[in-house]
Amino acid sequence: MSEKRVLLIIGGGIAAYKSLELIRLLAKAGVASRAILTKAGAHFVTPLSVGALTGDRVYQDLFDLTDEAEMGHIELSRSADVVVVAPATADLMAKAAAGLANDLASTALLATDKPVLMAPAMNVRMWEHAATKRNVARLREDGVQFVGPDHGAMACGEFGDGRMAEPEAIAGAVLALLGDGPLKGRHALVTAGPTLEAIDPVRFISNRSSGKQGYAIAAALADLGAAVTLVSGPTGLPNPRGVTRVSVESARDMLAACEAALPADVAICVAAVADWRPAQTADEKIKKDKQGVEAVALVENPDILATLSRPGKKRPKLVVGFAAETTDVEAHARAKIAKKGCDWIVANDVSGDVMGGADNEVLLMTKDSAEAWPRMSKEAVARRLASAVAASLHASERKRR
Repeated sequence: MSEKRVLLIIGGGIAAYKSLELIRLLAKAGVASRAILTKAGAHFVTPLSVGALTGDRVYQDLFDLTDEAEMGHIELSRSADVVVVAPATADLMAKAAAGLANDLASTALLATDKPVLMAPAMNVRMWEHAATKRNVARLREDGVQFVGPDHGAMACGEFGDGRMAEPEAIAGAVLALLGDGPLKGRHALVTAGPTLEAIDPVRFISNRSSGKQGYAIAAALADLGAAVTLVSGPTGLPNPRGVTRVSVESARDMLAACEAALPADVAICVAAVADWRPAQTADEKIKKDKQGVEAVALVENPDILATLSRPGKKRPKLVVGFAAETTDVEAHARAKIAKKGCDWIVANDVSGDVMGGADNEVLLMTKDSAEAWPRMSKEAVARRLASAVAASLHASERKRR
């Protein structure tokens, strides 16, 4: 990807500091950056720091005659393969939606014929304002793509949607737009949703899992270029774009589908698999009496995560499990890594509104470390995890070389 180039427009907001890391990550992936720094953006990052990382001039003034002679705003907007706005402030998005062009950034956006990716960043009230919603809807209609915003604490002290997506997630979205994501050529296996263990023709054992987190992870991996097999228990969710879904009901069905999907580079076991199932499924409805209750004997289900983690030729290079806990989250997660033999555990406290909810707060644990992530949307968790997976697989490949 050495010939790929991004035009990065840095808006004015505290999140502008993340644009420096974004430049570094893109360069690491072989993508060059050229930057437009708005006047507001220059209050948060300096032309010197941006230029040092891009290795190029930093463009700021629409009416700089030298720039017009050497690199006019038309050429500047079209010399890149993708235009990225990060942070995309409410003001920049409003100008782009209305077709205004009163500075270099808005003029470049109006003049470009290349894909545009925006990473919004603003106060939660600004993001939720009707005007911003109208502008985002118009930009989407015009073909602009978005990454984020994330859910969490903000510099202003408020909490909610409006945090700019993490640089890893933005870089992943850029690489996907360039058609050569960091997981291109990789196969990812993801399990999601609950399992359903039949008691009789009308009753079953299951749980409250909605499948939202697993589906979001499958979508995020596909966005980074992976070929994704999603083995899903019963959910009401639509199939993620570009993902192959295998629908199952029971834990045994799920294990069989996972084994059939191997080999895979990474397996992420998000599904809430029932630990137990009835030893026998009754052919007729069991009557509601003492004898009927005593007839339901339980046996342990196969352990899908432990099975996929076993050493062997078909073991994925990276196996990630999920630990849904209500107490002592870190201690239980660390014990689970040792017991199951997996590489990572994504642990979360499900005593609140996580199951079925839109947000999640997780702890990413490896055998040697624990990294607490702030509360964010399940989509944001998925993007961050997908980026971590891509980085891990890439690092392992470098070591083998």
